[in-house]
Amino acid sequence: MARERNQVLITEEGHEGKYVPLRSMSDRTVLASGDDPETVMREAREQGVTNPVIFFVPSHDIALVY
Repeated sequence: MARERNQVLITEEGHEGKYVPLRSMSDRTVLASGDDPETVMREAREQGVTNPVIFFVPSHDIALVY
């Protein structure tokens, strides 16, 4: 039986309810934060990251399962 692995992608406060682009899954540097995924993608690319990992950070009282 495979073990489940939970990963915390970001530990910084202030991104709840926002889209967040990271450099990659191994470099979890937060590049931007905002309400629109296209905008944060553009902001990440302006920083030289061609393929950022973008995800939505739910509020503290909401759990999302992917």
